[in-house]
Order: sequence, then structure tokens, then C-alpha cells
Amino acid sequence: MSIDEVAVGVFPPERFESVIPVDRFREFMESVGRARDALEGRAVWNINSTASGGGVAEMLRSLLAYARGAGVDARWVVISGNPEFFSVTKRIHNNLHGAAGDGGELGDGERRVYEDALEPNIEELSGLVRADDVVIVHDPQPAGLIQPLKDLGATVIWRCHVGLDLPNDTARLAWNFLIPYVQPADQYIFSRRAFAWEGLETSKITVVAPSIDAFSPKNQDMDEATVAGILDDAGLIHEARDGSATFVRQDGSPGRVDRKATFHDGGDAPPAGVPLVVQVSRWDRLKDPVGVIQGFADHVAAHTDAHLVMAGPAVEAVSDDPEGAQVLEESHAAWAALSDDLKARVHLATLPMEDGEENAAMVNALQRRANVVVQKSLAEGFGLTVAEAMWKARPVVASRIGGIQDQIVEGVSGVLVSDPTDLAEFGEAVRDLLTDPDRATKMGADAQERVRDEFLGPRQLMQYLKLIAGLIEG
Repeated sequence: MSIDEVAVGVFPPERFESVIPVDRFREFMESVGRARDALEGRAVWNINSTASGGGVAEMLRSLLAYARGAGVDARWVVISGNPEFFSVTKRIHNNLHGAAGDGGELGDGERRVYEDALEPNIEELSGLVRADDVVIVHDPQPAGLIQPLKDLGATVIWRCHVGLDLPNDTARLAWNFLIPYVQPADQYIFSRRAFAWEGLETSKITVVAPSIDAFSPKNQDMDEATVAGILDDAGLIHEARDGSATFVRQDGSPGRVDRKATFHDGGDAPPAGVPLVVQVSRWDRLKDPVGVIQGFADHVAAHTDAHLVMAGPAVEAVSDDPEGAQVLEESHAAWAALSDDLKARVHLATLPMEDGEENAAMVNALQRRANVVVQKSLAEGFGLTVAEAMWKARPVVASRIGGIQDQIVEGVSGVLVSDPTDLAEFGEAVRDLLTDPDRATKMGADAQERVRDEFLGPRQLMQYLKLIAGLIEG
């Protein structure tokens, strides 16, 4: 098998009535009703390259389940590829962010690798996708499927989750590689207007910002006792506890954290009660884990008693990111270069991925335990971890780049670092929040309301369904 069809749950969209204003909930339910009628007899396929380990997969798991709960036949398939294919697509991913990545080319040889790997996927999809179905192709990896899907009679949308505010020559190399595959799509969706590519028909460009699911294991409410229980059982923090390590799974059934996180610094978990600075992200150079470690060590540690936790997925579990293990090793090298007293306050944790919902519950608890959440990315399409932390009423310090600057209102719902490479500016922002808890609390509360207004699932799902219905109805 070249493709895997991902099992998608069914969630009632009515549950959002408890978290969004009445008028917005009414508009949402009317919108999904119209879309259900327009899509009767059609499947809406979503195609990407991984079912776990990234923000796209996380959003799909949630949005498609709510779409199914609304009566839409939403489906999800994951393509396969060999290591050479994923090396090329990781290079494209880095280039789209303006970064050289591994420094390799995107020439005729890479085009052959890309197309040859997609060919078996095309053959299998031709037996699944019917004329009049709708297909949303996510990101560069499956973009080469667009024309073959069009040939089947499907309506095809390309959804690009990555981008660059000010494109450079490196980004344009990736554009030039992908445009022949992308252009045939009926519509292009970007997370920001600034991300839209030159050379695409402007009338076919739509902007849809990502969103989070308030009820997922990663974002659902947790009381302090449960947070402590999960962190203790996962080995992330040795907290005094009187709660159990439990959470509610997406299907409403009970879940429990059983597996342990792994610390790659050779040390122990942070002690109970210490202030925490937390970054949760994939092990990716564009997330700048080394810069976070250096910024904390040079500009935060001497002024507070806080500890830093850098948490990311177990690298072997993220199939479409061949650089993860290298970046984790680079992070470990940065930790090893610290003095002994700083080593004891910087912790590199990988979280188990065997159970995606268990992993999400660990992230939820860790973000809720944080005094400050940071996202010091060098490039970012949107940065879901920012919205996740904001929803938990955490003060966030993040880079003024990409979709992060759409989420945070500077000085109100978070702090934006103007230059992501300026470790002193980053450290000062973190330090100021750690030493001013009243300001941090107020900022966290404002952040939560910002997410409620702009970045919960109903808004994104409504935009998708309106767009799809419009394409079908002509």
C-alpha cells in the first residue's frame, strides 16, 4: 500500500456552544448545515504526508471529525515516500521559509525523485477519489498529485501551511520547483496574505488562518491536581500531587498517561515548585532550540531561579522530518557546553508518540505548568503552539514573524521579539514576565480571549466549508 487512510472520529459541532458567543455559534451551525446540503453525495478528501507529529496532522484530526459530525463525508489519507523523497521535501520546506536547509539543489534529479515517489500514490488514489469529490492537498509533499486528481474530475484545493513574509531567492527556488504542480488547483489557501506566491492567479487565492480545538487532549481544561499528576507520571516534573494522570480522549472516553518522557541531557526532571520557561516544538532548526538554550543561559538564568524545558516529539516517530535527530543532537551539544549549574536548569525532553492523545495531554499539562511559554522560531507559518499556550492563559514570548504576529497583540496578549536572533531582547522579555507575575497573569487572560475571538476551530471550519460550497456551486 502506498497510501494510508487515517481513521477519523465523529465529534458533535454543538459542543462549541459552550466556548464561543451565541451569535457566532448560530452562524457556525447555519454554515455547516448549508455545506452539508451542498456536499451531499461527495467526499471531501484531505491529503498530507503524516498522521502525527505536526500541527497540520493535529488540525486535520480535529477539523475533519467536526465536519463528519456535521454530516460531511470528510476523509484523510497519508501518502508514502522513500527517504530520498522526504529529504527533497524537507529541503523544499526549509526553502519555503527562506532557509537553505541541507544546502542541496532542487533540479531535474530532485524532480525525478519527487515524481517517482508520488506515482504509486496516484495509482491508489485513482481507485478512491471519484469525479465531483473535493480534495484538499496539504503542503509541498503531495502537491504533485494535483493534476492527476484534476484528471479524475475532482475539485482540488492546495493548502499551503508554510511561508515567508518577505520572500528571498531561496524561497523562490522552492516556488519555481512547485508551481508547475500547484497551478492546476482550483483554489489556493495560505495562512497569511503575505505568504501568497508570485505567479499564482490572485483571484484563486484565499487566506485562512489555522485554529486549535478547545476540547482536544492538548487544549481541554485541566485542574492543577491533574496537571501535577500527569507531569509526575510522565517524569517531566516531580511535583507534589494529589490528582490522577487522567484526561478525556477525543471520543469522550477516559485516558491515562502511562508512558514516560525521556530527558536527553542526562539529567533529572525539574524540581517541584520552580518557575518554568517552556518551548514545545518539533526538533527543527527553524524553531531555534539552540537559540532558546543560549538565550535562557545568557540572559534569563542569572536573574531568576527558573528552569527551561525544551520539549518535542520522539524523533523516530515523525516520519516526514529526517532532520529531527540531527537537531536534537545539536540541542544536546548546546546543553553540554553550559556550565554545570546551568546544565541542571536546562532540560531537553522528548515525549512518547505511541499514543498521540497521551502525548497531547503531556503537552497540555506542561504548557499549563509553565510560567512563560516561548516560541523563538526563526520562521513560522502560523505557530499553533502559540495559540495553544494563549488558550491556557499563559503569557507568551514569541518571534515577530509569520502567523505568530497575527495571533499576539504586542504587549496585550503576549510579547513579540522583533529580531528572532536577538538573544538579549528575547531574554529580557522572558525575564520581565517571570519577575512581574501580575502583568503575566493579565497578559495570559487577554491571550485566552484573543484565541476565543479568532483562533478556535469553528471559524476555520466555517471558512473551509464556505469556500468548498462556493467552488461546487460555481
